[in-house]
Amino acid sequence: MSDVDIIERLAAAVAERIKPTVPLNIDLWDIATIASYMKRDVTSVRERFACLPDFPPAIRLPSAKGNRAQPLYKATDVIAWTLKYQERRA
Repeated sequence: MSDVDIIERLAAAVAERIKPTVPLNIDLWDIATIASYMKRDVTSVRERFACLPDFPPAIRLPSAKGNRAQPLYKATDVIAWTLKYQERRA
């Protein structure tokens, strides 16, 4: 097997494992993704931020078992919420 064949096989294997990117304007984030974005731990996001009255509302998709699904949040709403707290220069 040549170097070119190996590189092509490797490239094909990598391409199979790459998840397609969901456009930010339609993406839904879970608490872990929000925590990563905000550079905070999951517990802090869940207990200190997501419960604030002005935090974006959760989206809870239906479940076949009737359970409450994990909360999801519109990515653009979370980003807009965080930017509200950006300090302004005088």
